Amino acid sequence: MRVLHVIPSVALKQGGPSFVLRQIVTGLASAGVDVHVATTTDACAGEIASRTPAIESGVNYWYLPRQTGFYTFSWPLSSWLASNIGSYDLVHIHALFSFPSVAAAYWASRYRVPYIVRPLGTLNRWGFENRRPWLKYASFRCIEARILRGAAAVHYTTEEEQIEAERLPIRHRPVVIPNPYELPTFSRTGASLLSRFPVLGGKTAILFLSRIHRKKGLDLLLPAFRELHKRHPEAVLIIAGDGESALVAELRVQARELRIGNHVSWVGFLSGEEKLDALRTSAVFVLPSYSENFGVAVIEAMAAGLPVVVSDQVAIHNEVQHAGAGLVCSCSPKSVATALCRILDDPIDARRMAAKGAAFASEHYSIPAVTARLIDLYNSILGCQPELEAVLS
Repeated sequence: MRVLHVIPSVALKQGGPSFVLRQIVTGLASAGVDVHVATTTDACAGEIASRTPAIESGVNYWYLPRQTGFYTFSWPLSSWLASNIGSYDLVHIHALFSFPSVAAAYWASRYRVPYIVRPLGTLNRWGFENRRPWLKYASFRCIEARILRGAAAVHYTTEEEQIEAERLPIRHRPVVIPNPYELPTFSRTGASLLSRFPVLGGKTAILFLSRIHRKKGLDLLLPAFRELHKRHPEAVLIIAGDGESALVAELRVQARELRIGNHVSWVGFLSGEEKLDALRTSAVFVLPSYSENFGVAVIEAMAAGLPVVVSDQVAIHNEVQHAGAGLVCSCSPKSVATALCRILDDPIDARRMAAKGAAFASEHYSIPAVTARLIDLYNSILGCQPELEAVLS
């Protein structure tokens, strides 16, 4: 089986989608699938466009130069797809409202290669209402709806994501397969997080590990932490992630105005051993997002043995609740603070949540488990290929 994955970027600093894509294709390659990834060069990736693929963990990565950041326009990517897409059995497209997605769907349809679309939460209500709504609705009606109708399957990562998308008038075949995750292991050969931020030593750490974005609910978390700190003065809030400098500055001002600035550590983007250090040394993980189609960081925290607090707008909140891996709150500072305090107030129950979360993550989100489900999906499509209707013709 020869499968091509198409995604706008695989730069890890772009957040969960890029990280998950690498996990998905590595798992497929390990299972014997001939896997290629077509993507664009990205300032954060540090990759250079090449006529030959970069090979990583058995996966061929094709980097094509992009001409714009907005919409990730890349004419060389479209040309490459036109020349090569016919040699693949199946195309798996990651993201919508992006030029690579449009080009991949168009050329797959032209060469009658079945394709799958993973929307990455782009069809949820929050995105339509808060990200250029007029442009997004117009684009959906003219382009994305046709891409989805032509797909052999639409790959949602949670039932919540599927339910949100169902409000849109789309005729498609939905499939729910979660994102994979396995906690990596590192030897302590480099600088640890505590060596850079010794102030964290001996503290009860509350960990936020995600991109810094308005939808992530940091404006709720900061006042929630102020209330928690009154009850747990030994607590410190770790904010691990990068984002727009203006938003980071705005949140820092908010922390100072709340008089918790000295108890909030802005550690930036973490990877490798430092990331594991943050997970190992924290008491609880929190993600109070206004919208989240999956929540890779939540699975990371569960796999590392941390109890988690997530908002009811994080798509896997039902799974967290079902597993007993943490607490679900509403998008309000009071609700977030109450959930965090409840975990810190009862260490025995917190350890029970942590153990249940680790077991649940291992059973449901391991790379082998998700890889097997993806291969079953691929085989079902290739065994009985639907008639693909013309897309963007």
